[in-house]
Amino acid sequence: MQAKTQATNFWNDNETAQSVMREISERKNSIDAWENLNKKRTDLSELVLLALEEDEAEIEVEIQKEADDLENEISALEFRKILGDPLDSKNAILTIHPGAGGTESQDWAQMLMRMYLRYCERRGYATDILDFQSGDEAGIKSVSIEITGEFAFGYLKAEAGVHRLVRISPFDANKRRHTSFASVFVYPEIDDAIQVDVEEKDLRIDTFRASGAGGQHVNKTSSAIRITHIPSGIVVQCQNERSQHRNREAAMKILLSRLYQIKMEEEEAKRQKFESTKKEIAWGSQIRSYVFHPYTLVKDHRTSHETGNITAVMDGDLDGFIQAFLVMRSETS
Repeated sequence: MQAKTQATNFWNDNETAQSVMREISERKNSIDAWENLNKKRTDLSELVLLALEEDEAEIEVEIQKEADDLENEISALEFRKILGDPLDSKNAILTIHPGAGGTESQDWAQMLMRMYLRYCERRGYATDILDFQSGDEAGIKSVSIEITGEFAFGYLKAEAGVHRLVRISPFDANKRRHTSFASVFVYPEIDDAIQVDVEEKDLRIDTFRASGAGGQHVNKTSSAIRITHIPSGIVVQCQNERSQHRNREAAMKILLSRLYQIKMEEEEAKRQKFESTKKEIAWGSQIRSYVFHPYTLVKDHRTSHETGNITAVMDGDLDGFIQAFLVMRSETS
């Protein structure tokens, strides 16, 4: 009877249930991946024995192909072991802010937003735009995106930093070359199993009318929410939802994730490292450069990984950059 009651209580707490089921799914995926590789290894061994008996060239070609595929899958599984931090398996909240430069940098920030949305689409991650601030003429002033999927934070944490763009400006009538900057921050999304103490007295909550698209509702109601965490000075806001309650929930989700990130870094004596990532959004502080003119090149300044296929990168092909960073980090940690 007690077990039945516990099971009922478990499913009544939807968020806890989802967290536990997500952990079960992650562990099952790891076991399934290992068992699948072990089965392929056994099949390959049997194929080798058959080749020795038959002595046929066709079987040797098949063996080589199967061996190459198995090696690639083993390498991919070993790479996943790099994501060993408890936070790596969490969902992520990614924010983008343009640097100085008005429309130029705001347009660049929107290009980065599209790049990350396409990357998430490639990986099968679900995305939800929590807050979106349109630019004055084009682009965006800021955006916060919730990214849901296996090891979303583990992969996307490689993207935190300043991104630099060099191109012929579409906003310059004289077709001159411009340099723009935008910053990307990535935080792990926390769940109820992780405790972050936030007292109501430490919060200042303001409501205001949302700007941008939304019709009459946006113009007539103060549904947008801005939350200031007074002790830390962190300010978050959300205006994408029509409901003030939903906007408050989204804003608190962002705030708690940011506070937890800081808490973890303090406990691990890495606060100074965290602060050092918050560099000025300008020359000399970028982690990656995207050059559209006079040649095409994307280069990561931390790992020296680069490619000339800038179209593919802007279309979300970031695996090479992310893997290079995570491998470098694992070797130096």
